[in-house]
Amino acid sequence: MIVIKDKENCCGCGACSNVCPKSCIRMQEDEEGFLYPIADSLLCINCGKCEKVCPVSNPSEAKASEAVFAAKNVSDEARMKSSSGGAFVKLAEMVLQEGGVVFGACFDNHFEVEHSYVEETSSLGKLLGSKYVQSKMGDCFQKVKQFLEIGRKVLFSGTSCQVAGLKSFLGHEFENLIAVDIVCHGVPSPLVWRKYLESLGARDLSSVSFRNKRDGWTKYRIRICDAIEQKEVVDECYLDNVFMKGFLKNFYLRPSCYKCPAKGGRSCSDITIGDYWGVEKQHPAFFDEKGVSLVLANTEKGLLMIKNSSLLLVESSYSQATQRNACIEKSVFRSPDRDYFWKQFSKQGIGAIEKTISHASKPNLIRFVAKRLNKQS
Repeated sequence: MIVIKDKENCCGCGACSNVCPKSCIRMQEDEEGFLYPIADSLLCINCGKCEKVCPVSNPSEAKASEAVFAAKNVSDEARMKSSSGGAFVKLAEMVLQEGGVVFGACFDNHFEVEHSYVEETSSLGKLLGSKYVQSKMGDCFQKVKQFLEIGRKVLFSGTSCQVAGLKSFLGHEFENLIAVDIVCHGVPSPLVWRKYLESLGARDLSSVSFRNKRDGWTKYRIRICDAIEQKEVVDECYLDNVFMKGFLKNFYLRPSCYKCPAKGGRSCSDITIGDYWGVEKQHPAFFDEKGVSLVLANTEKGLLMIKNSSLLLVESSYSQATQRNACIEKSVFRSPDRDYFWKQFSKQGIGAIEKTISHASKPNLIRFVAKRLNKQS
C-alpha cells in the first residue's frame, strides 16, 4: 500500500491510483492544493502494484537524445496560437489525421487544469498553449491504455513526470504510442491559481492565455478575459503579473519539482518539446518573434515522426539547447522563502506573493547598504 511520508517523493502523476485493481486509492488535495494518493487500507489487497509503478520510487535510467532541432510550424497562425514554434500542433495533427487520439492539458469550465483527450482536429485548440498549473490526471492513464489496446494511435503529452508515470503504468512499450514531454520549470499550486482567479473578481471568464504573443514570443503576456463584461481583466507582461512572479521565483511549486525524478532523459518519452530560448544566438537566421520550438528526438520512433512532419527544422545540439534552457536536465532550486510564502498565504491569500517578494528583497538590500558603508569607511 502506497504511503507518502515525504511529499518530495510524490509527483502527483496518479499512476498509483490508475493501476490499483481495487480502486482504493484516491488523489486528495493537501493544504497547498497539490494532489497526493490516499489508500483505503480496508479495501487494499497489498498487491504492491501502486508502489511498483511510482516513477519517483523507481526512476528510469537517463537516455541521450537521438537528435536535437530548432523547429517552426509552416503556419504562422499555428505559431501565434502556440506557446513557442507550433511543433506540438503539427505532431498532434499528424496523429489525428491517422485516426488517432491526442491527450494533453486543458482548462475545465472553471479554468482549472485537467488532462483530457481529443479525437478531432477541430477540438485541438483546447490543448494548445502552456498552462502554468499542475493538471489533474484523473483516469487518463487507463483511457490511454484502452485506446492503445484496440489499436488506436495515441499521442500523450505532459510534463516529464507525467510521461514517466504513464510509461511505468503501461508496463511495456506500445508501438502505437507517441509520448511527448514538455520542458518544465515546475508545476505551480492549483490552489494559488484558484485564489488568484478569485482575486480578479471576474464573474465568468471566457479565456485564459499564459503566453499571448501580442508583443512577441520573448515578451509574452498573460491575458484573461471576462465573458459577461466582454473585456480583458488581465493583460500584462509576464514580468509584471503577480501570479507569474511567484511562479518564476519558485514560491509555490510542488515539492517534488525541486528534485524532479524525470528530467535529463529519464521520462522515457519519444519526443521532448519546449521553447528554444537562446535560438537567436545559436541559430540567428532561424529566430523571429513568432516563436521557435526546441525539439529533442529521444527514440528512433520519435525521430522518424519529426522527420516525416512538415516542420521547418534546423539541426542543433544538446549542449546548444541547454545553454539557455537548463530545465531540460536540472530541477529548479527550492526558494528559501517558500515556507514564508505559505505562512503568509494562509493569512492573506494572493497578497502573500508581493509580501514574500518584499520579504525576500530585504536581505539583499541590507547587504547592499553594508557594502556601501564598508567602501565609505
